[in-house]
Amino acid sequence: MMAERPENLIPTIGVIKDIRVDTPDIKTFTVVTRDGKKPFDHKPGQCAMLSIPGVGEAMFSITSSPTVTDRMEFSVKKCGRLTDILHQTEIGQEITIRGPYGRPFPVDTDFKGKDLLFISGGVGLAPIHSVIDYCLNNRENYGKIAIVYGSRSKNDLLDIDEINNVWAKAENTDVYLTIDRAQEGWNGHVGFVPNYVTELGFDTSMTAVLCGPPIMIKFTLQGLYSQGFKPEQIYTTLEMRMKCGIGKCGRCNVGSKYVCKDGPVFRFDELSQLPDEY
Repeated sequence: MMAERPENLIPTIGVIKDIRVDTPDIKTFTVVTRDGKKPFDHKPGQCAMLSIPGVGEAMFSITSSPTVTDRMEFSVKKCGRLTDILHQTEIGQEITIRGPYGRPFPVDTDFKGKDLLFISGGVGLAPIHSVIDYCLNNRENYGKIAIVYGSRSKNDLLDIDEINNVWAKAENTDVYLTIDRAQEGWNGHVGFVPNYVTELGFDTSMTAVLCGPPIMIKFTLQGLYSQGFKPEQIYTTLEMRMKCGIGKCGRCNVGSKYVCKDGPVFRFDELSQLPDEY
């Protein structure tokens, strides 16, 4: 568990510097401080609390890598009052931001020197985007990298330009894209992510990172286990369950664990010890 920084409770005024439309219901917001700097340092997999005063606040994954030193990015799906209002904001809008929160992915310890398999679906790419970028920006520290990503349609694939122009061209890195159903203008793989992962048949010595809809994770896990992957090789993030971020509200606890304090990053052998209510 990371030591809590008292200053991560104090909101900083952030300014929306740029807004990118990624899909029909996802926008990526670039946030800086009033003096144009990155609000604070973070590690891959950590989160931040974004707030629009008078509307509300919520926890979001930090999409940009820690190696990006001049800004912070958040890919936000429109799915509620706060996100609806956030999607209506314009460049120059001021919000508040505080963080970072949560246990990050072990990129400098357990992942180091390993072959890595990233599997995601839909907006589930957002929480692991920073991890992939961090590993590619420190390429010498990792072995082979494979990325499997799928969505409902080609129009729902998040960060597709970066995927095609950066990730797919990176050294010793393979990218596999799929969409749920055949679509005009799409010449790639068609099918659900769990089935595609099974078809591809990855080396069972790889360390896997999963993030996506629960149903995708459930069936992908079954496929990985059937191929010989072990729970201690597979990581995920439960950032969607985070609320206050500091273990005070009790709304993210599962058994004796608090997602915000003990996670949001967990290995699946850790999750298997939690009660059925998870």
